Amino acid sequence: MVDKDFAWRLAQELVRIDSSDPGEYEGEIERYIKALVEARLNHPTLDAVRIEELEVLPGRRNLMVTVPGLSDEPRLVYICHMDTVTLGDGWDAGIPPLGAIVRDDKLYGRGACDMKGGLACAIAALVHTLERVAADGALPRRGFSLICSVDEEDFMRGSEAAIDAGWVGSREWVLDTEPTDGQIQVAHKGRTWFEIEMTGVTAHASQPWKGADAVAAMAEAVCSLRHAFAALPVHDELGPSTITFGQTEGGYRPYVVPDHAKVWVDMRLTPPTDTAVAKRMVEQAIASAEAAVPGCHGSYVVTGDRPAIERDPNSPLLAVLKRAADDVTGADTTVGFFTGYTDTAVIAGKTGNRNCMSYGPGSLALAHKPNEYVPHADIVRCQQVLIALADNVLWDASGQVGA
Repeated sequence: MVDKDFAWRLAQELVRIDSSDPGEYEGEIERYIKALVEARLNHPTLDAVRIEELEVLPGRRNLMVTVPGLSDEPRLVYICHMDTVTLGDGWDAGIPPLGAIVRDDKLYGRGACDMKGGLACAIAALVHTLERVAADGALPRRGFSLICSVDEEDFMRGSEAAIDAGWVGSREWVLDTEPTDGQIQVAHKGRTWFEIEMTGVTAHASQPWKGADAVAAMAEAVCSLRHAFAALPVHDELGPSTITFGQTEGGYRPYVVPDHAKVWVDMRLTPPTDTAVAKRMVEQAIASAEAAVPGCHGSYVVTGDRPAIERDPNSPLLAVLKRAADDVTGADTTVGFFTGYTDTAVIAGKTGNRNCMSYGPGSLALAHKPNEYVPHADIVRCQQVLIALADNVLWDASGQVGA
């Protein structure tokens, strides 16, 4: 039964399962969730519930559980990723990454907030829905699906595969349960990735004029891009576009003029800046570098291109989600934006779906770090909100807002 602490207990079980990416990946946790659901399909009305698996990568399967609705109104979809980042180093003594240690009403462990706490809350809402269908002996008016995805922490191929398979598209009301600090987050900066390479001419460091320093040229390109980003317009809600040079390589020895350099670039773009604008900035930076360091030549490839997602104030999902959150918390829930990129952002960007957003327990500031944790109160709140949202959307006539 779904009592107040169902998701809290489940989150501890999920944290104990290693689903790191790269690492053990999602096989064990997917089987665990599937078995948990199958054990609850013990009523004739629940024969209509569908469980589907989709192999996205070898041994890595998306899982979708669907409770059909009696109408063709858009389904409510909760999408949660099962993978975490690597277990990592730097954890305090007595707080192992897979220990699911509880201290001071906080659950510690890899994925506690990103996003096994949120996944547990979504599963709680699914189990509640199954129990209500069994008790009523009838299916709800509107359909409901839980999608558990793979690869979100890498290239988000799980959500892309779900789109390609027709599991989710432009009509559904889609919510992920990433950590949102108590907010409903409905907009995302874009995410564009570049790999920039610079070639030069090697020479002895005592005679640098006989070579062309590729590292120096790359430094010119990096500085050019930093200056270009500082001059970009700032979006009213999403703020400024940002650039990070997350990884670099180049050179052989300190006494050799380097003939090669490479940098991996992460850009978080806000309108009106998009990938086309970013390409022009990269091309201009390379041209400036080539002029500054004769003999060097640059090139680039775009390895990731995710568009920015702006808020739709008229979203019917936003209206019913805010009402559910306000009712549970007794407060005016803040509507903000997500600084990262999520599975729902992929769905919004690829399908044009205007009813995609995030609401989940914990804080993004703790994700991917040692001693990651999620508070008990956050999981209790989020479980209540997700259940209230499902009840309102699947059965309550007020869930027909904007349908």
